[in-house]
Amino acid sequence: MRSSAQAPAAEASPRNVLDVERLSVAYGKVLAVRDVSLHVAPGTIVTVIGPNGAGKTTLLAAIAGLLPAQGVIRCFGEAAWPWPVEERVRRGLVLVPEKRELFASMSVADNLQLGGFARRRERGGEALLADVYARFPRLAERRDQLAGTLSGGERQMLALGRALMAAPKLLLLDEPSLGLAPLVVRDIFSIIATLRQTGVAVLLVEQNARAALQVADYGYVLETGELALEGPSASLASNPRVAETYLGQAGKGDRGA
Repeated sequence: MRSSAQAPAAEASPRNVLDVERLSVAYGKVLAVRDVSLHVAPGTIVTVIGPNGAGKTTLLAAIAGLLPAQGVIRCFGEAAWPWPVEERVRRGLVLVPEKRELFASMSVADNLQLGGFARRRERGGEALLADVYARFPRLAERRDQLAGTLSGGERQMLALGRALMAAPKLLLLDEPSLGLAPLVVRDIFSIIATLRQTGVAVLLVEQNARAALQVADYGYVLETGELALEGPSASLASNPRVAETYLGQAGKGDRGA
């Protein structure tokens, strides 16, 4: 599933869709994320992997504007701090949360329409909806079905489709494989890989390191709130420490590489 696209440079650039520099997030006196810097170039998939409790979800929430933080966040070349959440969505920064947060008592179609709420004054909503249904035929078949009655894989498809209704330039995905069967995970990650073709950049937070590194161009390893490693995905996948800790492979060579 790996793209032939060039891996994004691990440095700030005015061309990047996202530059995060020395970001720190605290819950009271507990520092959950400490001095994290990362970058996402247009049309690329960048992943953040790490164990439970590493701060991955906190990192995405801060970038999305849901948590206060210290440091620098630039989206599409501009400082994002002044933007409220709705403005971030309108400008193209869209989060798919870990628990999907669907409206269970509403239909698939209504959930999708709500995804485009920030762009309700713009034209093109019908084209976006048609594109989502073309990308997720199962959602088209179930457009009148209540979201709460969908399977786990279908709910993840709906969460992705709802996000695409906002016409994102940068999609933040939080644990899209959570709770899904292996075959469904494969399908979801195949769909994520195709987003490159639309020009959408993806920042993917994922505990399934193997799947994440297969689909991503570049990766970061977050441990106890700090970046431990970074590099092109192929390099991370072959790193003995990553292989042993996150891919379930026996380490070879220098464990501290």
